[in-house]
Amino acid sequence: MHAVNSNGANIPALGFGTFRMSGDEVLRILPQALKIGFRHVDTAQIYGNEAEVGEAMRMSGIPRPDVFLTTKVWVDNYRQDAFVASVEESLRKLGTDYVDLLLLHWPGSDVPMAERIGALNAVLKAGKVRHIGVSNFNMAQMEEAVRLSEAPIATNQVEYHPYLDQTKLLHAARRHGMSLTAYYAMANGRTPSDPLLAEIGARHGRTAAQVALRWLVQQQDVVALSKTATEARLKENFAIFDFALTREDMAAIRGLAKPDGRIVSPAGLAPEWDA
Repeated sequence: MHAVNSNGANIPALGFGTFRMSGDEVLRILPQALKIGFRHVDTAQIYGNEAEVGEAMRMSGIPRPDVFLTTKVWVDNYRQDAFVASVEESLRKLGTDYVDLLLLHWPGSDVPMAERIGALNAVLKAGKVRHIGVSNFNMAQMEEAVRLSEAPIATNQVEYHPYLDQTKLLHAARRHGMSLTAYYAMANGRTPSDPLLAEIGARHGRTAAQVALRWLVQQQDVVALSKTATEARLKENFAIFDFALTREDMAAIRGLAKPDGRIVSPAGLAPEWDA
């Protein structure tokens, strides 16, 4: 697996996401994911499974420095004092003295951006995190975060799949040495059953889901998160680095994007999305 260099953060291009996974599911499947070869794990305070993620990482026997671990600060904790305390709590739950990447989970908050970015920089300086980033930011918010941050912003984790065109946001991230980390690659189950993706997959001896993941990681400066609770699908998701899509494949998949392709946009948390 290749890594994406994002302002000094070498992020494995394929991560294992734990959104909407119970603690029991994490304990069952994450050690298997690490055994297969995943070295990038993504969780968040609001997921409620940080403790199980940490336990599963220890169960795997993989040395802590070999795993790139991401968590996210929830919006209720953006005030400076609450922020630092919440990160310390995350570290206790995860059973580690640092995370590789810490993100602001959503932009929706009345806490000034300068305070949020300042808190990110504070925990970075304290050695509690190795790199900092944002999630679900539009272009203007991303630019503001970069401007306000003393340390470089590594990534913007956003919804990204063949039905949602994120080209403008990706180009904006690149200007600052950042990556995009793509979640919802399966688009709520739509990509695995897509006829075009299945057709392209058949030519490569792959599934439509593998094509969707490969399409993401084959783009420069894009990291993809995959998620599954089944071992068979786990192996399928990981097997995307021994084939390549053609230029024509990539363009055809990009052509699936639609203006109404966005799936995730919670009121009060999401920004005004870029057109």
